[in-house]
Amino acid sequence: MPIPTRHRNRLRDFRVKGLRRTSYDGEIFRLALPALGTLAADPLVTLVDTAYVGRLGAKSLASLGIAAAIFGIAFAIANCLPYGVTPLTAAAAGSGDEVRAGRVARGAIFIAVVAGLIVMVILLLTAAPTARLLGASADLIDGTVTYIRIRSTALPAVLLVLAAHGIYRGHQDTRTPLVVSVGVSVLNLILDPIMIFGANLGLAGAAWATVVAQWAGALTFVVLMARRDRQHLKLTIGRGFSLRPLFSAGAALFVRVSSLIVTFSVATAVAARLGTAAVAGHHVAYQLWLFLSLVVDALAIAAQARIGAYLGAGEGERAKEISDRLLGMGLIFGTGLGIALGIAAPWVPRWFSSDPEVVAAAGAVYVFVAVSQPLNAVLFVWDGIAIGAQAFAYLAWSSLVAGVLGVSVLLLVLPLGLGLTGVWWALLIFMLVRSSALAWWYVAGPLGRGGGLEFPEV
Repeated sequence: MPIPTRHRNRLRDFRVKGLRRTSYDGEIFRLALPALGTLAADPLVTLVDTAYVGRLGAKSLASLGIAAAIFGIAFAIANCLPYGVTPLTAAAAGSGDEVRAGRVARGAIFIAVVAGLIVMVILLLTAAPTARLLGASADLIDGTVTYIRIRSTALPAVLLVLAAHGIYRGHQDTRTPLVVSVGVSVLNLILDPIMIFGANLGLAGAAWATVVAQWAGALTFVVLMARRDRQHLKLTIGRGFSLRPLFSAGAALFVRVSSLIVTFSVATAVAARLGTAAVAGHHVAYQLWLFLSLVVDALAIAAQARIGAYLGAGEGERAKEISDRLLGMGLIFGTGLGIALGIAAPWVPRWFSSDPEVVAAAGAVYVFVAVSQPLNAVLFVWDGIAIGAQAFAYLAWSSLVAGVLGVSVLLLVLPLGLGLTGVWWALLIFMLVRSSALAWWYVAGPLGRGGGLEFPEV
């Protein structure tokens, strides 16, 4: 079937504008580089906790690991908030509607505080059964529950910080979130040894150090946003706030992130049933894949902010041009990461384990991590472009379809004896389906024609 002329022209434009330096490079890097720093700074809180708690012994470290898994899922879902706030704020600010931007900001803060309090209460009441559900044994339950209950008191602060990230990104500012995130990480680094060893609180001290650091970050954002009100952020001037667009975006993005969580959780569950070495090798490969995604996710954040601003200002053609350049950058960076991984293949698996069986298992699927980097990079940027263009419903449905297909293939791995490579073939299919759906939307949809905020329904 021949490719329509309009689509061929669209692909030609991408080759011309996406793979060469453009006038958009400066604004992309101005947003992406601080965003990359923020993405790298946030995981340091748990990493620092792990380093210090590891000195308390295996029991404390295991308890932390179970609790960290619970908060990891909670934070992944909570990221729906900034991903929805950024394009809504950017579109309002880009159109010059400062009042609407302020209403979105106030709505995001309201949702953050209320949702944070609700989830905090739920975790406080269900800490023990939740810990058991994730595998906490009798000798680990006390430490795990203590950590969960203490750290859950920071959930309103965490969601408020995430809302602030979305607000600032929407106003084309990724430097302020970087400064605050680094400050939170440094404060946690200082408090951990004081609370764990100095106050002799052990694992509970690590939780309290994180709580204090995260609340400090939230209060810092409150002060900064109140001061910026004079610069048209309009958080306290005027009345009312917008909830409906945030709930609509949040619901769709929840479906999107849930499909990701379920697919990768099923992949881990299948790998676990293949044996200890297999699941350990899978964990190494997945963590490597996850870490490398940070590099390109910074471009996705830049896409959310700039596409939202351009479309809000009615500049569809510029939104299309910068989208092409963002995709070109993603393809270039992804290819570079894939090549680097290929060169480092003889050594990387051995950095994570000295067990020959684990190294062999990780090595068997390492090729998937390396080869998929260009695809993943383009997919992440497409995802950011679609979020910036407020194609929330399309993202939800396409992710759901991809998740169903990916999980269906994963469920065939054990019956067909496909092994760990079968798990990663299923994940690759999941990514290919998501990429294909976004490619169709990008080339055939209104954005591909330089249009505005109207998108095809599924």
